[in-house]
Amino acid sequence: MSTTGIPAPKSASPRTRWRLRPPRIGALFVSPYVLFVTAVFAVPLGYTIWISFHRFYFTAPGTDIDTPWVGLRNYQDVFTDPVVQRSFLNIAIFLVINVPLTVVLALVLASALNAKLPFRSFFRAAYYLPYVTASVALVAVWQYIFGADGLLNTVLGDLAPDPSWLVNSTLAMPVIAVFVTWKQLGFFVMLYLAALQSVPRELYESASIDGAGRVRSFMSVTVPGVRHATTLVTVFAIITGANLFSEPYLLTGGGGPDHASSSPVLVMYQKGIEQAHPDFAAALGVVLVVFVVVLALVARKFTEKGAE
Repeated sequence: MSTTGIPAPKSASPRTRWRLRPPRIGALFVSPYVLFVTAVFAVPLGYTIWISFHRFYFTAPGTDIDTPWVGLRNYQDVFTDPVVQRSFLNIAIFLVINVPLTVVLALVLASALNAKLPFRSFFRAAYYLPYVTASVALVAVWQYIFGADGLLNTVLGDLAPDPSWLVNSTLAMPVIAVFVTWKQLGFFVMLYLAALQSVPRELYESASIDGAGRVRSFMSVTVPGVRHATTLVTVFAIITGANLFSEPYLLTGGGGPDHASSSPVLVMYQKGIEQAHPDFAAALGVVLVVFVVVLALVARKFTEKGAE
């Protein structure tokens, strides 16, 4: 009994105290993923940062050579390399086209596929099919369409660009951006479809009672209702776009014409593997990681602006 006459609370039993602690079983379940992330991402990233500050060479197993400290020399080479500068300009052009196009098309298509339509399951599978199809097969189709003697130029006739789409320094990267948008659209449509399930139907009914049409309901109910999904789609599109490699490598023969479609990851491959400068490639990789993180944070801040 306390001095105020109010009974003092009893101390928790050992069993109760154990229950109040964070469940250790949760840490046990997530530990395999933590180990996976550490082994696959954290350790290679740390080793890459170490390489970027040294003069490093690929050698045969068991060969021991000096790897002298060079400080910021590799980063200086990266920032002054005209090919690297062009690759970042190319990826900026790609993202300006790909990210808004992906967000708008994915949301519109997801809203349409969320309604009661005939053959709705078929259309959902059809949009997802390019995402799970091998890039090599899809590239062959697009080369047939956009090649110099391809289907599109045959249809356009004299209106076809000269030089053709994929060998045109102005049009090559926009064509790649459209191709990647089409290829990955099904994945982002599925993300929006999942988000639309959490938007209450009552909001659409209230908007209809207030006289809102389909466009107004879409802008006033759907867009705010999937705001967090839009952030996820935007960040995913930026990350995948900044890591562009196979599409320019296959479509334009390695970033042509004259590096007009090269990407930072493609330049990393060319410098690090083909030209045997892994230290330069490591520095470029670190710069790219910082670039993507900053861009993703800015995009998240912009897309979630005004959210509660």
